[in-house]
Amino acid sequence: MREWTADLSASDKPRYLAIADQIEADVALGKLAAGDRLPPQRALARRLEVDFTTVARGYVEAQRRGLVESRVGSGTFVCARAQTPASPARRGLVDLSMNLPPEPEDEALLALMRQGFSEIASDLVTLLRYQGFGGAQPDKDAASSWLGRRALVPTQDRVFVTPGAHPALLAILTVLARPGDVVLCEALTYPGVRAISAQLGLKLIGLEMDDDGVTPEAFSQACERLKPRALYLNPTLQNPTTLTISEERRRVLAEIARGYEVPIVEDDAYGFVPTARISPFAAIAPDITWHVAGLAKCIGAGLRTAYVVAPSARAAWPFAAALRASSVMASPLTVALATRWIEDGTADTLLRFIRSETAARQKLAAEILPKDMFRADPLSFNLWLSLPAPWTRSAFMAHMRQSGLGVVASDAFVAAGAPPEAARVCLGGPISRSELARALEFMAHALEEAPEVALTAL
Repeated sequence: MREWTADLSASDKPRYLAIADQIEADVALGKLAAGDRLPPQRALARRLEVDFTTVARGYVEAQRRGLVESRVGSGTFVCARAQTPASPARRGLVDLSMNLPPEPEDEALLALMRQGFSEIASDLVTLLRYQGFGGAQPDKDAASSWLGRRALVPTQDRVFVTPGAHPALLAILTVLARPGDVVLCEALTYPGVRAISAQLGLKLIGLEMDDDGVTPEAFSQACERLKPRALYLNPTLQNPTTLTISEERRRVLAEIARGYEVPIVEDDAYGFVPTARISPFAAIAPDITWHVAGLAKCIGAGLRTAYVVAPSARAAWPFAAALRASSVMASPLTVALATRWIEDGTADTLLRFIRSETAARQKLAAEILPKDMFRADPLSFNLWLSLPAPWTRSAFMAHMRQSGLGVVASDAFVAAGAPPEAARVCLGGPISRSELARALEFMAHALEEAPEVALTAL
C-alpha cells in the first residue's frame, strides 16, 4: 500500500489526538489493515510539519486504544481488530509506576502455575479453616528451603510465615520503637516504610548514601547523636536507586550497629533476584537482624506471603503478639500455593523467567534512553532517571501524565534533604515488551526537547 499519512486540517483537537483519531478512522474504513506498517515517527513529523513529540504522542495514544503495536527494531504496526478491546495497559494509562516483576506469558509456565492451584484445591476445606499462627509445619519447611537459597539456616522457632512484607515490617517496628523514637534508613527509601513510620508516630531519618549505600560515617554519627531504635535497609536492588550494598559495606554497617546496639531491619524484597550472591545482613549479623523475605517481587505481588527471621526466639515473642493483633494469620490459601510452588519447582522456574525478561527489558532501556541519564541494575525492575536541566520533576510528571504514562517523582522516596530532580521508571508488570519500548521511546525523545517545547507539542 501507499505509505499512510494523516490529514489534520479537519480536526480542532490537539494534533496528537488528531493523529490517533485518523488512525482509528482509517482502520474502521479499511484504509489501514492488520499488519500494515505506519511511517517512522520522524518521517511523519516532517511530512506533517509538526514536532516529533507530537507524532510520538499520537502513536502512544493509538497504542493505548489498542489500534497499533510497537515491534522492537521493526516499527509500528496496525493490530488485528480482535485486539481492539484491549488490556487496561492499552486502553488507559501505560503504567510505569509500580515496581513489579514482568508477568509470564509462556503457556508451559502458566500451565505449571495452574497445576499448583489444582493440587491445593484438593485440600480446599482444610485451607478454609483457621491455621496455626506463624505457619503450619509444611509451610515452615518450605520457608526454610526458600531461605536456604540465601544461605540462611535459622531454627524454625525464629521463622514466621506472614501475610506479606508490609504487615511484617509494621509488626517489627511496633516492637522495636515507640511514638517519637528515631528509626534510620537510606536517604532515598521505600515509600511503604515512610507510611508505616508515620502511622506509628516514628521519626524516620534518612542517612547519606554513596554508591555502596548508607555511609558508615553517617550511620555512626546518627547513632551517636540520635540514639535510634532501628536501622531499616533495603540492601539489594534498592528501591528506588537500584543499588546493592557491597558485602564489605554490609559488614562495616553491621559492626557499627552491634556496637551501638541498634537492630537492623533487612527488607530483602529483591534479594532472590540476583544470581551473584552477597550475604544478607541476617547471615552476617543474625543476632541483631530482622530479616523479611517477601515473595511479591521474586514470584508475584498477588502472592501476599513473606518469611520473617527473628534475631532470636525470645525476640520473636513480642513480634508474634504484634503480628497476631494486626493480621491474625496469613491466608492459608496463598501460603499453601507458595509452599506448593516452592516444593514442585514452579517458584524457581518463575524466578528464572523474571530474571531473563527483566534483563531483556533493561537492555531495551539501555538502547533507547539517553546514556548517563539513569541508574539501573541489569536485574532491577526499575531505573532511577536523573532529569537533565532544564527539566524539573514537576514538568516531567505533567508531561508524562498528559501523554498517558505513569511514573513516580523522587518526592515519594525522600527521607532526608530536598528531593532530587529525578523519577522512578518501572519496567515490569502487565505491559508487554513492545508497549514498554514505545513508552521509553516517547520518554527519550521528550527528554531531548526543552520542557516548554515538549509540553506545548500538541
